[in-house]
Amino acid sequence: MKQFDWDNLRIFLAAARAQSALEASHALKMSQSTISRRIQRLERDTGSKLFDRSSQGLRLTSAGHRLLEHVEVLEGTLTAVESSMISDEVALTGEIRLGATEGFGTFFLPPHLTHFCARHPALTVDVLPLPRNLNLSKREADASVAIDRPSANSFVTRKLSEYRLLPYATREYLDGRPPIKDIDDLIEHRWIAYVNDLIFSPQQFTLEQWLPGVKPCFRSTSVNAQAQAVKAGCGIGVLPCFLGSVIDGLVPVLPSKVDITRTFWLIAPPERREVARVKALWDYICEVVESNRDFLMGQTTRITWVR
Repeated sequence: MKQFDWDNLRIFLAAARAQSALEASHALKMSQSTISRRIQRLERDTGSKLFDRSSQGLRLTSAGHRLLEHVEVLEGTLTAVESSMISDEVALTGEIRLGATEGFGTFFLPPHLTHFCARHPALTVDVLPLPRNLNLSKREADASVAIDRPSANSFVTRKLSEYRLLPYATREYLDGRPPIKDIDDLIEHRWIAYVNDLIFSPQQFTLEQWLPGVKPCFRSTSVNAQAQAVKAGCGIGVLPCFLGSVIDGLVPVLPSKVDITRTFWLIAPPERREVARVKALWDYICEVVESNRDFLMGQTTRITWVR
């Protein structure tokens, strides 16, 4: 290992987590051929076969698993060095990848992150508002806002806030239907909901559990698609208040009688949480959410901006 190239470990780590040279090339902004060539060089330098290759991608060998354990320890050490030794001006550069639930990451976070990006112009923030949980162990993101609290103790976890959901509809839809005075009146209406067998979390709202016997007229795995169907007058949909309250033309249904709440959690691997730029974004999100608790709970339609 006289000519051992330590930069190849970074490439190995990305390939091991992505289980694909192509995906690793996207993450590292290198060509796929460069990724493959550097992994082969690392295998020569270590004298071990690190991956089994197939049409399905890359699968770690036993030697690859052993190397991965050491490289992840090294990554944590380098992260700690960055956090403790580099000045804020230097540390707050580079890229941050933040996962989020689809609605929160589409409707709530981006306007606020505009101010964060203005505060730190040398940073690039990637927001991934996906209708699934991100795998932080595989470094799909540096941190994530999720509705599931991790069961493992291997993550830094903070309760961000509870948020409220309410049925929403257009005034035109409600005017053309029987009046709604109580929850029992909701059963006879047209409904918009999730596709039950594709729900990714037990914390997701399920219409059929809340109103047994209801048959939706429109379903989607996307809360944004559901919101657009509600806006188009298709029927009633249960939406987070931070989403329903900002869409023109939507009105809450039975807001004094419906009480549906969920919780947002902010999660990060401990070694990523201590990186200065990640910590800055973490603290900013906590400040923004704390300033907007009433908005998230549907108690006001006024948004508070943190600049």
